[in-house]
Formats: sequence, structure tokens, C-alpha cells
Amino acid sequence: MFHGKNYMQVIALIPSYNPSEQLVSLVQKLAAGVFDAVIVVNDGSAPEFDHCFSDSEKIQNVTVLHHAVNLGKGAALKAGLNYIYCHYKECIGVVAVDADGQHLAVDATKVAMTLRKNPESLIIGARAFDGAVPMRSRFGNSFTRTIFRVLTGKKISDTQSGLRGIPQAMIPSLLKTSANGYEFELDMLLACKYTGRQIIEESISTVYLEGNKSSHFNPLIDSMKIYFVLFRFTLAALLSAVIDYTVFIFVYHLSSSISASQASARLVSMGFNYTAIKKAVFYSNQKTTSTFPKYLILVCISGFVSFLLIKGFVMFLNFPVVVAKVVAESIVFLANFAIQRDFIFINRHTECPLKATVH
Repeated sequence: MFHGKNYMQVIALIPSYNPSEQLVSLVQKLAAGVFDAVIVVNDGSAPEFDHCFSDSEKIQNVTVLHHAVNLGKGAALKAGLNYIYCHYKECIGVVAVDADGQHLAVDATKVAMTLRKNPESLIIGARAFDGAVPMRSRFGNSFTRTIFRVLTGKKISDTQSGLRGIPQAMIPSLLKTSANGYEFELDMLLACKYTGRQIIEESISTVYLEGNKSSHFNPLIDSMKIYFVLFRFTLAALLSAVIDYTVFIFVYHLSSSISASQASARLVSMGFNYTAIKKAVFYSNQKTTSTFPKYLILVCISGFVSFLLIKGFVMFLNFPVVVAKVVAESIVFLANFAIQRDFIFINRHTECPLKATVH
């Protein structure tokens, strides 16, 4: 196949575990379309599914990779991404397509064309969730979408879509992630948020065959993994709170001074909190000289507001000091989180000049 000098290669990637007969048909359509190659990853499927992969491999420009055992969707995606990055160095990106019949070849083509127009952006094939949608799928996506928006400040209508256009430049960082299950796809979105990569949503059809029974997504186990990825954002804050409360109670026991206790608690917890928030929560790549002064101002202001609230609760509502402290800190927590997320630990994209926006 000859292409002009400026042709932009796009490769299709299909992670597959115990696939239905529809896999071969999907591979045929993708290989006959706009894709320069199709990579299928057999993620440790049972022997009775071997014919699906052998039939797929007979199709021109199709390669099948095999896992000896089932390692998870994330692991299968990473295996395919690694292969593509090593063997198709001229391609601009990869379109990941699910093998369970949810994604139509025409929609995969739409995502590929959008990726060609925006080769530095992550493209999400976004479903409208209209018609007969299984309750577990409707609820799961709605809940994850809401939590994702609260914690990242970004609105994405379909956080769980497996149809994605992945830029070539993004692959190395994705290969370093530890996630091997469905949570890998959420990590991909978080990586965009915290590296400033643009996310574009492309409208696709909502397809659920026979109640989506061919899907291997476990609503309980896999959802817990996904939500753990999201709620790790609060872990650093909780650990900081433990330090803060411990110091506050200790100093208050010695001095009976709310102001001295509050100042001591903030001073001790600040060092841990700053490092954890910058590195483990917001993955900020800015210099400390840029972020720390702003962080210090926020600590002083929020600490003073918390102090006023504690004094007010104790004086006017007769709260015990420790209870007042918990209530006050809970009130300022969300404001602190939003300010740090959107104004202090904002990132500068190190791979492309686009700012993080979601359409």
C-alpha cells in the first residue's frame, strides 16, 4: 500500500478475551477501511476460541499477539501499544476498539479521522446512552462521570468508553502505568488531565448486544478498581488531616490555645501535604519556586478561616474543640481541593502545546 509523503498512519488495536464470532467480522471491516494495520491481542483466551484468532490472522495487515494467561484489559492494551510503538514508528496514533460488539467499524473510522485532524489529542468515542441500555452500564458510567468531574474539574460524558484514539506521543507514559485492568482506561483520562493533554469527544452509536452479556466487565470488582483510582486523590488529604489533628490535639492539651494549636498543626502537616499533593495527587510538573508560594498563601488563608470557624463553633454553638476542628476542616476541604487543582498545581504539557480542554 503506497501513501504520500504526508500520509498519517493510524493503527487499530483490539484487546480480546474469549471473543464472540463477531471478532473476525470486525477485524475484516477495520482492515478493509482506513486503518493501515490491525493488531489483535489474545488476552489468554480459552482454547475453544483459537479459531477466532487464527481466522483473524489470515486477513491482510492483521497481526495477533498472545498472552499465555488472562492478564486484564489494561495489560492487553499495553501489549498492543508497545508492539505498535516499536513496529509502526511513523503512525500518528492508535484507535483502541472493544471486541465485544459494542463498537461499530464506522464509529472506529470516525474516531480515526478525528485523530488525524488532532494528532496530539486523546479522542473518546462518546455514547449517548439512549435506547435500551443495561442498568449497570447506565448507572456505572453516570456515577463515574460525576466523581471524575468533581475530582478533576473536567466534564467527560463517557468516561468508560473503550473506543479511543490514542496519540503516538502518549504511548510511552501509558506503558509505565501499573494498572492492568479496566482502571487503565481511567488512568488514561487522568494522565490527560495532569499533563494538559486535550480530550475530544466524538459522538458514536450506543450498542449493547443481548444486554451486553459478552462483556467481561465485573460490575463489583472492576468498578471498585476504577473508583480506587479516583479516590486515591483524597488519600494524601486524609493522611495530612491525621497529622494535622494529632498535632492540634496535642498542642491544645498542653496550651488550651486554639490559635497556637491551629498554627502548630498547619506548620507540621504542611511539609507532608505539599509534597504529597504535588507529586502523588496532582502530578504537577511545575517548579517548587512557582507552586510553593501560592500553596503557602492558601495554607495561611485557609488556616485562618478554619481558626475563625473553630472559634465560632466553640463560642456560639458550644461545640467541643475537637468536634469544631473536624467540622471546620471539612468545610474548607473542598475549597482547598478546588483551588489547588485549578490554580496552584496546574500543569504545563511537556509533549505538546495544547491546553487541557474537553469538548
